[in-house]
Amino acid sequence: MYGVNRARAVVLAVIFSTFFVGFGGGVVFPILPNLGTVLGISPFLVGVILSANRFTRTIANTPAGALVDRIGTRRPFIAGLFVEAVATLGYIVAMVSPYPEAWFLLARVIWGIGSALVFATAYTIAADVSTGASRGTNMGVVRGGMTLGFPAGLVLGGVVSELFSIPTAFALAAAFALVAGVLAYATVPETHVSEAKTAIKPWEIETTVPALTVGLVNFGLYFAYLGALFSTLVLFLAANDFSVLGYGPQATSGVLMAITVLSASVLMLGGGVVSDRLGMRVPVLCAFLAVSFVGFLLLTVAESVGGLVLACVFIGAGQGGTSGPLIALLADLTPDERTGRAMGTNNVLGDVGGGLGPMVSLPLVESIGFSPVYAACAVVPLLAGCVLVYGVYHQTGSVSPRTSIGD
Repeated sequence: MYGVNRARAVVLAVIFSTFFVGFGGGVVFPILPNLGTVLGISPFLVGVILSANRFTRTIANTPAGALVDRIGTRRPFIAGLFVEAVATLGYIVAMVSPYPEAWFLLARVIWGIGSALVFATAYTIAADVSTGASRGTNMGVVRGGMTLGFPAGLVLGGVVSELFSIPTAFALAAAFALVAGVLAYATVPETHVSEAKTAIKPWEIETTVPALTVGLVNFGLYFAYLGALFSTLVLFLAANDFSVLGYGPQATSGVLMAITVLSASVLMLGGGVVSDRLGMRVPVLCAFLAVSFVGFLLLTVAESVGGLVLACVFIGAGQGGTSGPLIALLADLTPDERTGRAMGTNNVLGDVGGGLGPMVSLPLVESIGFSPVYAACAVVPLLAGCVLVYGVYHQTGSVSPRTSIGD
């Protein structure tokens, strides 16, 4: 078991590494949903490009989790960061290629492979250095670090693409991803040592009740938040002529998504800390799922930028507040030697949700409008809460087990 100071140093190393790759990821997100306008691509194909990384992760998450349990966390973590840097360079090639759709799709597929490695390892590292009393906090901090660079990147990507050019924004993203890989190589140690590593197969996936329960909750949250909201926001702004500081839809969507992610980042730490101090995860999770429900309801009636900001704050708070306790709950209920595979299952289901979101929501907003789609998204956190309570009770015999379980 790691001492408090050593555990804190390891967690900080992961945070700083994932911060820079998150920054790079944020730069491209206000731009990609607008590819239909920039390149004349159909909404469905834009949705496919946006979802390609998540569907790739759906396949890559399982071997990534098994790889972590087999060879440890350090090498897959570093490799994943550098793979994401290479993928971002592919966006630049796409902008000058006669076949931009193919290059964007390939880059998103490569990014999905890299991020599968990063997600599986980052959470496993946090679990490895934690106890039941600190797991929620550490998971929340690591998850917050993985997204904290994202809002700054969202703003920078939208503003730089409008003031300079889209390739310039993509070049910045690639540079930050390369910094992340170098930083991880210099600072992140090995934390995951398991017996009988050779018996672990690359296709092994965790199918226990805790893994499936947490994964299904993750599915719903990613579908509504990253899938539906983030892929339609720039179109919603353009359709309603909303603007921040006179900027166009891309920059304005970057600002609003940054507000959402900032709210999520703050509450990621808060939710984890509260669940540790309370000694229970489920009450905290249910409370933040309700916050997410309110946020999407506010989005359906937003008639001004101020209303959009309030909705984004609530949606971000709901998403962020669930992140730390949800992953900590999975680690609470999973044996240490299977943590990598459990994280892989969770990531698979989350990525299926995030991948389906753009493919479903983009065509729907064109046919039935934004409000019905956002209203449907509001129901998703409520359904996720029902799945959570049922699954936890089925596994533990209690709707709110203490965090000492599994330690």
